[in-house]
Amino acid sequence: MAPRETPLLPPDGRAKRPARRARSRDRSLSPSPRSPRKPPAERTRPKESRSRGSSKPSSSNLLSEDSLAQLNASYEREQRRERKKQLVQEKRVSPAKEDRQREKRRASSGPLLEKEPYGERERERVRRRVISGPLLEEGRVEGHRLRRRGGNAPSESTAFVDMMRRRKRLYIVIGVVVVLLVIFIPVGIVVSKKKNDGDGASSKPAGSSSSSPADIPTAAKGTVLDPFTWYETTDFNTTYTNETVGGLPIMGLMSSWDDSTQANEHVPALDKPWQYGKLPIRGVNIGGWLSLEPFITPSLFDYDSKLGIVDEWTLTTHLGVTGAAQTLEKHYATFVNEQTFSDIAAAGLDHVRIPFSYWALATYPGDPYVPKTSWRYLLRGIEWARKHGLRINLDLHALPGSQNGWNHSGRLGAIGWLNGTDGDLNAQRSLDIHAQLSAFFAQPRYRNIIGIYGIVNEPKMTALPLNSVVAWTKSAIDVIRRNGITAPLAFGDGFLGLPNWHGQLAGIPGLVLDVHPYLIFNAGQIGYTHAKKVAFACQGWTDEINASMNPSTGYGPTLCGEWSQADTDCAPYINNIGRGTRWTGTLNTGDAKTSVLTPLCPPSSGPCDCAGANADPASYSAGYKVFLQAFAEAQMASFERGWGWFYWTWDTEAAVQWSWKKGLAAGILPAKAYAPAFNCTQDPPTFSGLPENY
Repeated sequence: MAPRETPLLPPDGRAKRPARRARSRDRSLSPSPRSPRKPPAERTRPKESRSRGSSKPSSSNLLSEDSLAQLNASYEREQRRERKKQLVQEKRVSPAKEDRQREKRRASSGPLLEKEPYGERERERVRRRVISGPLLEEGRVEGHRLRRRGGNAPSESTAFVDMMRRRKRLYIVIGVVVVLLVIFIPVGIVVSKKKNDGDGASSKPAGSSSSSPADIPTAAKGTVLDPFTWYETTDFNTTYTNETVGGLPIMGLMSSWDDSTQANEHVPALDKPWQYGKLPIRGVNIGGWLSLEPFITPSLFDYDSKLGIVDEWTLTTHLGVTGAAQTLEKHYATFVNEQTFSDIAAAGLDHVRIPFSYWALATYPGDPYVPKTSWRYLLRGIEWARKHGLRINLDLHALPGSQNGWNHSGRLGAIGWLNGTDGDLNAQRSLDIHAQLSAFFAQPRYRNIIGIYGIVNEPKMTALPLNSVVAWTKSAIDVIRRNGITAPLAFGDGFLGLPNWHGQLAGIPGLVLDVHPYLIFNAGQIGYTHAKKVAFACQGWTDEINASMNPSTGYGPTLCGEWSQADTDCAPYINNIGRGTRWTGTLNTGDAKTSVLTPLCPPSSGPCDCAGANADPASYSAGYKVFLQAFAEAQMASFERGWGWFYWTWDTEAAVQWSWKKGLAAGILPAKAYAPAFNCTQDPPTFSGLPENY
């Protein structure tokens, strides 16, 4: 802002008065402030009489009445002549000439602001100045007072200058305010937009929602980008966009995020580093949500067995395109919500492993799966986890062709990945999936929340060549790292056993071996007594984890990506639909090598039965509850010797011993995951009165 100009003043600090017309006559009528007041009789005399009076002394010093009358008449005639001359002069001044005279007077007055003397008000002032001295002195002219030097009353010129100064200041202030508004309003808008595009202290969307279906381009109507076809829109940004990253849509994402949250007081906030290998992971899977598994949601597979609906492939084939899309999206929208993540954090857990399938990104010729819908729900789930301070283990649970032939890979049966006619094609498709996936999750918004990036879930390496899987894994690592993913990459042990990974993938930094130790799927371990199961969890798995974590005896970094407190395989559909259990000796896979037709419950314990394991937990005996919690806490203690653990799974429709949520409610899991009652350093609890066969 330019500095305000200050009017120049004379040395005595007073503003110079403008010149006045009829100066000589007015000034001659002004009494000196030093003169004493005259008696009233003298006040009626004209001033000229006092200056021109005879110097000779007189007895009365008074003029005759005739002389006074003559002087007064002469004085009034002179006043009329002066007034007449003034009026004639004013009439002769044209407006243009008046303007030139005004400018000339303003220039001659210096920096002082001066009121135009020939406005209507000024003419009145001039007229009122030409007043006879006696009238002025007697105070008989309304509104006029004598000005005396040194008095406090300001002159009319000084008051006018002050008024103009105040008006100028007001104009300057108004101008400054306008300029500031012009500057700061656009700047505020830009800063606000940048903040929303940055690290996000807020979670409001850039645009709240599309106002009507008319806002959706014709080409996008009825597609996954059309929010008016979505089952529900809670916490989705429904403003239409076809923007993609890595070829994957961002549609539904809010434009801002907040990484300042922490799951609990024992772990760092998302925007602080997690020291993997030093601070154990205590996490849970959200299984059966974006990759279906019949034992988790048996209601989705409740069909006549003759239809052969046993996995997501056969389910979507049976439902058809429209029916599958409606059924699956309803499941995605209702099986998990924000409360899920809130409850997970409240349980003392700090990580979430989210299994999802390749058809969240793409489908291929012949695929019956619902394409791309689950992608939107995956992204929303990650944002809900973020809101509650939970880090993500991104688990690609199903690859093209199926990497293990189990129902949770999408298709039960043959392995078509790195195997069979399309094995190489599906291997390349899987690399393409990772190219898109890693490009998307390399964005800054995911840098803090993606704690672990999974390469592939449970490749069945007992049926696949080790060298082929390792070579493909190296190619996948190259693709993922080139796209900017810096998080640890998890690769599965393939059920080879932890010691067999010693020396594999050596020299590649940032990897972690993912193991899924399930005692109940091992025919040699499912029959352990209750006490032996707890002892094995404390000692056997601790020894294996310790050996694997040591690069001289095992691979190195190791975590447990799945485990359960279930001590039988009695949960319905746990071994696939229509198959029995190892526990009761009714598991018939159609293959003599994998079928179990003799009960594997502890010998000499009486008839094996699943009724107790599948009963309502309210009917569990006190001894059984003590055992189930001790068995869970023993496993937690062992797996925390490595990088930590992820329980399988958070919730199920009915299988209590496979649900952390239901186990917590039943009192068979610790109230807080970070505060177990048993940790293998003390004697195990006793399970008095607990029969081995239930």
